[in-house]
Amino acid sequence: MLYETPALHDIDEAVLAEIDDMRDRLRLHLRTTRRWEGQLRRNLTARAIAGSNTIEGYAASVPDVEDIMVGEAPIEASDTVTAEIEGYRQAMTYIQRLAEAGEDFAYSKELLNALHFMMQGHHLLKRPGWWRTGPVYVTSAEDPTIAAYTAPDAVLVPGLTAELAEWLNGGDLDAPALVRASMAHLNLVAVHPWADGNGRMSRALHTLVLAREGVVAPEFSGIEEWLGRARNTYRYYDVLAEVGGPVWSPERDTLPWIRFCLRAHHQQAQAVERQVKTTREVWSALDEAVERQGRPDRMLYALYPAAMGNRVRRATYQADAELSEQQAQRDIRELVRAGWLAAKGEAQGRYYTAGPDLPEGITAEARRPQPLREPYQGH
Repeated sequence: MLYETPALHDIDEAVLAEIDDMRDRLRLHLRTTRRWEGQLRRNLTARAIAGSNTIEGYAASVPDVEDIMVGEAPIEASDTVTAEIEGYRQAMTYIQRLAEAGEDFAYSKELLNALHFMMQGHHLLKRPGWWRTGPVYVTSAEDPTIAAYTAPDAVLVPGLTAELAEWLNGGDLDAPALVRASMAHLNLVAVHPWADGNGRMSRALHTLVLAREGVVAPEFSGIEEWLGRARNTYRYYDVLAEVGGPVWSPERDTLPWIRFCLRAHHQQAQAVERQVKTTREVWSALDEAVERQGRPDRMLYALYPAAMGNRVRRATYQADAELSEQQAQRDIRELVRAGWLAAKGEAQGRYYTAGPDLPEGITAEARRPQPLREPYQGH
């Protein structure tokens, strides 16, 4: 028996409708391919990867994650953190591919174990891709000697995971996709099938369900970034403890968990919608500024991340703009001389940020903070 999908109330349906409206607008924005879309998708994926790993104590900056994604050595992340990020990146890349798989796709225990091996394969002593053989206790944040949650006995894991796969393929198909994804997340983390990596796997499965349901591309639909913010992480653990109970208790009410996830999706959708809008406006403003200066428009691929407050690496610019190494170097040097980029670091650690002469109106708009609306207020 798994934790069961709850009945929704009118307020939950109203929040779902607002999320759907934001997703519809996002799909409209993405219907026509834009030159900035690739960089935006990479940044959103990096934010998701950084958020999910931060929850587990493997903190890396979004720029470092982007570097790892494109094969560059990160500036700050340790080798240990880099290995964790690379594993999660590999699993997320496969999830993005599975979003486009045809009708032959099916959930299975084997698929979950394969994703777990992609994510945790660098920990061979922890038997990635194999069920745990012993008990699992999630300890209290205040006192590690206290078990805040005890997972089901190891002998039950294969059967419960098979039941979850069966439910994913055919259970509660009339429930909204966000609700099904949230329930998949809850049940996998509650079963805790592996010795390590259960939280990250559960969040990745959440994103995979949304991707397979066609909600929107995985990089635009997940809540890993939102969950990785400190205050939200505390709430995440609290609601899992409230709903999951001190031991495996699938008869408990799961509505608080669904409401937590709907709030996360609503606020993440707000943030993504804002980022898409800002990206479009910043790219357009940079395009006009580059044209006025008589510079080639390929330089937008270097200027855009700098204007958004991120760093630029020569190799990444070279790949994004499809240039030779020499041409990329010349462009970067020209932008530094013009004061539109500023060089930081040395040798292999060299990177570039917004320079003092990059039009201030462009960078200020990209960095202006705005509040997120609470979806369950006002209904």
